[in-house]
Amino acid sequence: MYLIFDTETTGLPKNYNAPVSDTDNWPRCVQIAWQLHDKYGDLIEHQDFLIKPEGFNIPFDAEQIHGISTELAKAQGEQLETVLHLFNEALSKAAYVVGQNIGFDLKIMGSEFFRCEIETKLNDLPVLDTCTETTAELCKIPGGRGGKFKLPTLTELHAFLFNETFDEAHNATADVEATTRCFFELIRREVFTREELDVTPDYFEKFNSENPKEIQLLGLKHINLKKQSAKLKDTSAEEVLKGAGKYQDKDLSHYQYSHLHNHSQFSILQSSSDIAKLVKTAVDDKMPAVALTDNGNMMGAFTFVKEALKYNKEAQVIKPIVGCEFNVCQDHLNKSVKDNGYQVVLLAKNKKGYHNLAKMASIAYIDGFYYVPRIDKDIIKKYREDIIVLSGNSYGEIPGLILNVGEKQAEEALLWWKEVFGDDFYLELNDHNQESERHVNEVLLEFSKKHDVKVVATNNTYYINREDAEAHDILLCVKDGEKLATPKGRGRGFRYGLPNDEFYFKTQDDMKQLFRNIPEAIINISEIVDKIEVYSLQRSVLLPKFTIPDAFRDEKDAGDGGKRGENAYLRHLTFEGAKKRWTELTDEITERLNFELQVIEHTGYPGYFLIVQDFIAEARKMGVSVGPGRGSAAGSAVAYCLGITNIDPIKYDLLFERFLNPDRVSLPDIDIDFDDEGRQKVIDYVIGKYGANQVAQIITYGTMAAKSSIRDTARVLDLPLPDADRIAKLVPNTTLATIFGEDEKSISKIEELRNEDILRVNELRNLAEGEDIEA
Repeated sequence: MYLIFDTETTGLPKNYNAPVSDTDNWPRCVQIAWQLHDKYGDLIEHQDFLIKPEGFNIPFDAEQIHGISTELAKAQGEQLETVLHLFNEALSKAAYVVGQNIGFDLKIMGSEFFRCEIETKLNDLPVLDTCTETTAELCKIPGGRGGKFKLPTLTELHAFLFNETFDEAHNATADVEATTRCFFELIRREVFTREELDVTPDYFEKFNSENPKEIQLLGLKHINLKKQSAKLKDTSAEEVLKGAGKYQDKDLSHYQYSHLHNHSQFSILQSSSDIAKLVKTAVDDKMPAVALTDNGNMMGAFTFVKEALKYNKEAQVIKPIVGCEFNVCQDHLNKSVKDNGYQVVLLAKNKKGYHNLAKMASIAYIDGFYYVPRIDKDIIKKYREDIIVLSGNSYGEIPGLILNVGEKQAEEALLWWKEVFGDDFYLELNDHNQESERHVNEVLLEFSKKHDVKVVATNNTYYINREDAEAHDILLCVKDGEKLATPKGRGRGFRYGLPNDEFYFKTQDDMKQLFRNIPEAIINISEIVDKIEVYSLQRSVLLPKFTIPDAFRDEKDAGDGGKRGENAYLRHLTFEGAKKRWTELTDEITERLNFELQVIEHTGYPGYFLIVQDFIAEARKMGVSVGPGRGSAAGSAVAYCLGITNIDPIKYDLLFERFLNPDRVSLPDIDIDFDDEGRQKVIDYVIGKYGANQVAQIITYGTMAAKSSIRDTARVLDLPLPDADRIAKLVPNTTLATIFGEDEKSISKIEELRNEDILRVNELRNLAEGEDIEA
């Protein structure tokens, strides 16, 4: 006999290869259905059970798939042990177990038998699967791994065999009925072999005489589980969300709101928000503060704080809050498995908190980078001082567990964060008009009351204005190499994209209206803002101490922090080098060297020159090819004497002031070229001499050029290549912001262009005002 069965579960395992004894890994079974048939397809028995959840709840995302809510399973479910014994009885009659992608169901039920300590022959029976390379070759659906055909889903297999779909997928009874039909049709067509079925040579002939026509559905009645679950939800989301505490029906007009979860263009190809516009929008709406929480990095922090402090010259207008949306995984050092972790927002209270954020961000890239920069809870615990934590969006640990695993696990996670951060831990409520978020908010409000953790409202912004949503969607397509026409969703044939246009920088009034039924989520924002100190990230240049010979040391330097010794040693090296560079030190040369040394002493950069000449000299000792020098550094005679450059600035009349100007002091920029193979040797030398925590490589961000932006957008919109090329060629040597800008600066730049370029700009503007795809 054939036992065909299917399950519905609380979700998916973390590790599909884990043994059934790893009960923390394998989800729980919430429905099982089976049919027992004889070898010619006649039905002997069919059963369908919901399973009563004990010690767990059914996550929202799982309920959305199969429709079985915790309430429904509790009301109509059977005890797990009872169902397992009945399933065992059916197994005792079977010669084979059959299913669609049955390996998953075998593990689910195997784990349930293990939990209940019930013996079973489930894993001893031979298996027949309708989802194999054989059925893949039969259906010939492209998109499989390694150029093969993809394994068919039950719907795809059913459609191929019978030229019709079925509607009740993800209900175990319906899936079993469809699987049964497919299985016996595959036997009828002799897709399964005699060896696989272990039958006599005349089996297929007898089977087809019993089933001369295409196999039909049994016609079993299937309950609409989603409708059944809906009937049991006796409280609407609106009522649950209304007034979680003492602020019920509070007038919010006297309270201010600040956005605490914002991404900028430094969340590369994920956000289109310009930092200057982000801050200006907050100031224009009279928000008391605004946060920057880019994903996985703090590269925009300096620009953000600097931009915000521009508005605070006469009085404090706005508080910049530096933060980061970190990817928190199980073990940031484990790179044997892909674990991007969950997203949690950390905010710095003050300068010390900022330093702790910076340390965590550095660890995420240096030690934890694997697909994405990552940290773990041990790192967070170590650098938790002066940090505020928001629980994050739907990809946060607590919301993610609510949606995908269970509320019990989510509550356990909440208790860890509360224990570590106390009153600096807040539950983050989002409302982007998503049902999943409304469900999360309901649960978070219950947690808030139970564990006395405050809630705050955020909007997780990725662009400034609502009308920027389409441009942002195009940006995501550029990032993933997708077409805008591809539908959003998960799996093959779908692409990533935000679900709607609600992820913009909403006004205070918008947010107050959105969370009018949860006023404390608005009121608590002020508490966070009050905890934040305003600080600047600008500081003087910090260089490692260069060790000079004892003969040049000056005791006064130790007392007042002076650089007399460094200046003396630099002068010594300069004039020693000058003797090698010129056969005769003329008055002109001596005067030039004294002038440059005087400027270097005045600006306080002798150590910088000593450091650079040291590693360049070492590079040459190691046989690394060093470039002759380029840029403004070639104008320095001191650099020439030290061997930093190989171009005589006096011979070629090059200006030192372009390199280091005594009237405008800033760290001089020395461009040095090393050969590709030797470059790392030099970096390793510097790290070895000064320490890994004293050496950093600087990132350079490139912006999307006008012509490449047009070509990328055209590809996303599926615009023909000749049309895209024609539009791109209309762009002169300037930016799109200048072309379409209406400010005086943009207009003057356009007027400075050549006549033919102005004509192209006008044509480009006319195209943009059209209504077809080229616009």
